Amino acid sequence: MEPVRPLRHIGRATPRKDARAIVTGQAEYIDDLTLPGMLHGKVLRSPHPHAWITSIDTRAAQRLPGVKAVLTHETVPDWKTGLPRVVPVLDRKVRYVGDAVALVAAETEEIARAALELIEVAYETLPAVYDMDAAMAPGAPTLYDQFPGNLLPVETKIFGPKTLNQVVYGDVEQGFAEADLISEGEFGYENIPNPLPIEPPGVIVRWDEPNALTVWSSAQSAAWHRFMMMGKMGFPEIHAIATQCGGSFGSKNYSPQPFFYAAALARAAQRPVKVMFSKEEQFGAFVLRLGSRFRGKIGIKRDGTVTAIEGEWLVDTGALSDQAQTQIAVGCGEVQLVLRCANWNLKPKLVVTNRAPSGIVRGFGGQELESSLLPVFMEAIAKADIDPVGFFKKNYAKPGDGYLWREGGWWVCRGQDYSAAIDRGAEVFGWGEQWRGWLQPTAVDGRKRVGVGVGVHGNADVGEDESEAYVRLTPDGGAVIHAGVAESGMGQRSSLCKMVAEVLHLPLEKVSMTAPDSLVNPFDFGLTGSRGTWALGAAVTAAAEDARSKLLELAAPLLEADPGDLDTADGEVFCKDSMAGAVPWRKVMGVFHTCTGHGTFEPDYSMPNFMMLFVRVEVDTETGRVDLQRVVAATDAGRIIDPPSLDGQIYGALGAAGLDTAIFEETVVDRPTGRQLNMNLIDYKWRTFEELPRFDNVILETPLPSHRFGAIGVGEISTSPGPSAVLMAVSNALGVRLDGYPLLPERVLAAWQSVQNGGAA
Repeated sequence: MEPVRPLRHIGRATPRKDARAIVTGQAEYIDDLTLPGMLHGKVLRSPHPHAWITSIDTRAAQRLPGVKAVLTHETVPDWKTGLPRVVPVLDRKVRYVGDAVALVAAETEEIARAALELIEVAYETLPAVYDMDAAMAPGAPTLYDQFPGNLLPVETKIFGPKTLNQVVYGDVEQGFAEADLISEGEFGYENIPNPLPIEPPGVIVRWDEPNALTVWSSAQSAAWHRFMMMGKMGFPEIHAIATQCGGSFGSKNYSPQPFFYAAALARAAQRPVKVMFSKEEQFGAFVLRLGSRFRGKIGIKRDGTVTAIEGEWLVDTGALSDQAQTQIAVGCGEVQLVLRCANWNLKPKLVVTNRAPSGIVRGFGGQELESSLLPVFMEAIAKADIDPVGFFKKNYAKPGDGYLWREGGWWVCRGQDYSAAIDRGAEVFGWGEQWRGWLQPTAVDGRKRVGVGVGVHGNADVGEDESEAYVRLTPDGGAVIHAGVAESGMGQRSSLCKMVAEVLHLPLEKVSMTAPDSLVNPFDFGLTGSRGTWALGAAVTAAAEDARSKLLELAAPLLEADPGDLDTADGEVFCKDSMAGAVPWRKVMGVFHTCTGHGTFEPDYSMPNFMMLFVRVEVDTETGRVDLQRVVAATDAGRIIDPPSLDGQIYGALGAAGLDTAIFEETVVDRPTGRQLNMNLIDYKWRTFEELPRFDNVILETPLPSHRFGAIGVGEISTSPGPSAVLMAVSNALGVRLDGYPLLPERVLAAWQSVQNGGAA
């Protein structure tokens, strides 16, 4: 429903509600929090990638003054994680360098670290595998006895009994028969970049009763954190509270490992325990992106119609994952949004290897699959001599197109046609002037060569999962939002306040929001998949509208009018045709009463969002250096709620394991030892502010049938188009198709050498 009066807050740049608290240091992060009697938990970690623990002696550690609990695989609670749920809190077998061996809780961090040094462990080392093909080969070392061949089941019922685990429909043989061009290939996105939120994950656990505990965490979703951990721990009652998140980029949606460690130690010590990962632990023992490889073939017609896609999607989850199957489900859905095709036979395989575990990272399956599959498409599109912008514009899902989504249902798009956004993005970027054709540089200046590329991504999870909210009107003319929303960096709490202030026509300072606490708020799935703007926005605006209706019903007898003839603004109720006789809310409700509205959102996957990313790179053929010169992101946000927040979300395409994973972000593993070699912010390469390219956002506003304000989220889709766009641009600059990520100098120089040797034009 379109607002009938001019918008007061929506679409305007307004200060964030938490801005002052953040910049003055008042915002409370998990590492700021201390409870009375709190102990500090630390983890002894394996130096081996694969080994049996043959003996472990903790007696000296237990005798150290200040140590209150020491746990091993023999003494921890029988809680399990993983999907399927087979991974205990501590195990007799370790499966990656950094795997947990023992836990210590002590009065100080220093004492806990000293106790770790006193634990004596003997290992029987085992062969390790880091490559998916090696892990699946006959005779490969087996990580889990339950999973021969190191293959995990891709099936799961998390999203329902028909949760998507493959894309199989139509007739691929017929599709290939109809194709003018067929391309076969194999391409990997396997450099397993780390999302690296600024504050590492941390958890504080206090047992309040034998079967009830309170957890404070930097989780992105307090309610979902609670829900997921209850089942893993035998269904104790969990009171979940989220602190300031300190960034997440998906990885801190919830944190089962530190949660387990803190909960086990707190139960043993009978005191609250904080487990705060160090930066090294965040690098080497938390969650990395899934490794991904596509192996198969595709068919297209010369007009760009995709006729068939067939192949194997190999997914490397590392030593464990709670979410790989769900990421496969979403990836299988998202690839259909950017590649319309009537004939599919895409089957994933999920492989465990002896590297650090994978988990939730922004892009959630789709970035991994598209970054592997689209390079195989590039060869066929080039053979057909089709402009890639035109190809992707033709093939993304438009209104009326159907697709399978993650829960296995068939959805028909009722969103919008993003063609206007694509055209505007191409115009702003100057695509027509810069595109010279496939494997053709845009410009050459001595050893410097310039190339352009483009990538795409779409996501229907903007309408994922349930949300519930209350909006409570107070007699002083204010409103309080009750919704379980943590602040994970993008300012969504402020944007929700803007929506409610707009519905109630209140000053923004009169709208506040409760802390993310599961006892205070109804259930919300959290800020995942860019669902905050639509799903949460729908719930809170519905709650505000419900509260407004109740208020006007209460006011109707006082003003001797029908509720439909009344309106409210600035804490007063009045007749629409006259402000005379306006009454304040305190007179309507009474000084000691409030008026509460209720709103919900149910999953709706029919309005996917979409983004096209244009990039220009300069390649130095003498040094192999790739410089990103310009980025243009093109999308349609429905309606912009808060311009700076939206811009910031899209600028995130550069970081958080996004666009730069194609250039230099990677986790380097030493194969003989299994150890990561760049577990610090010096050796792990990140782009600094001095190296930022020109970045322009092209954001159209075509209101959608989402909620009152017609808005849709875009943050999740900003990272995913980046890797394939950069790969295309560098390939065009050099005149040869690159064979993998990241595009480090040695890979670039090898490709250029092949050109010099006559390998390509």
